[in-house]
Amino acid sequence: MDTDLFDYALPAEAIAQRPTAARDGARLLEVRCDALTDHCMRDFAQLVPQDALVVANNTRVMKARLFGQRDPTGGKVELLLLKRLPDTDGGSNAENWSALGRSNRPLRRGTRVVCGDLIADVTDRAEDGELEVAIKTPRGVADALERLGHVPLPPYVKRPDDSADAERYQTVFARHAGSVAAPTAGLHFTAELIDELLQRGVRVGFATLHVGIGTFRPVEASNLDDHVMHSEHVVIDQGLCALVDETRSRGGPVIAIGTTCTRALESAACEDRRIRPFDDSTDLFIKPGYRFKVVDGLLTNFHMPRSTLLALVSAICGRRRLFDAYTPALRSGYRFLSYGDAMWLPPELAECREVAE
Repeated sequence: MDTDLFDYALPAEAIAQRPTAARDGARLLEVRCDALTDHCMRDFAQLVPQDALVVANNTRVMKARLFGQRDPTGGKVELLLLKRLPDTDGGSNAENWSALGRSNRPLRRGTRVVCGDLIADVTDRAEDGELEVAIKTPRGVADALERLGHVPLPPYVKRPDDSADAERYQTVFARHAGSVAAPTAGLHFTAELIDELLQRGVRVGFATLHVGIGTFRPVEASNLDDHVMHSEHVVIDQGLCALVDETRSRGGPVIAIGTTCTRALESAACEDRRIRPFDDSTDLFIKPGYRFKVVDGLLTNFHMPRSTLLALVSAICGRRRLFDAYTPALRSGYRFLSYGDAMWLPPELAECREVAE
């Protein structure tokens, strides 16, 4: 499939640079087979079928961006820690991490970066520039990131992070640290919105997918099928499997909150439209033509042109229908990307989804 089919003009002024004043104050565009309807996120609980299971991603975003200096020259260095790697030296008290780095001069093996009481030694550099670093800090990297780290805002947010981002670039149900980007559809939820869902009889469950930096990388291959999908770690426990079983037995739909949650659920899917416990990496690439085994409906933000996220949403609702929604959304001032507004793709869309275009 031609990647150009997933391209569109996204004006810079349409990219949200800050969140709405209230989490549930974002606009919500409902997409049905024959109509588009404007709502507010506060309406979402009333739009979800009462027999549904809503599943969100409870990963927690790490304060993974560090600003330090080369030792001994003092040159400025920015590191973005991506994920912890297996320890290769059992006798060392260092933690090994993969990272991206930015500096006036390339960060090569042997470079030492100092950030407060954290010391990072570059031990390897891949051809694509990704680094391996050995980190020493008195109370562990997790503690150091909380004290010294910055919120890793997406590259299209053209401002430094501030104190408000520490709260707003994190969902209210974030539990398990491991992401370098937020599961952005979940950012719209408040405790009150979740309570309203539960009061209506909607079940709520959680999966974990640690969002990696690959989520921001556009598809560069001219043919979508030639794109090599990035890998991310997923954890799904028996409790969520039981909720899916119960929902299926009642004939209710499974609603995913965000593309990351969709990917997590489909990675753990069984042929009987249920899921199994899962604790592994996934490189599942969902694009038009994919047959969904678990997910029936989706709440999602508006996504970057030529992205794997746009391809996933197209697989849910059909590419033509997606762009028939994006065009008027841009015209009417919807805010796009991570801090932007949301779309609701209800289960009924399965009845009119294009299988092939």
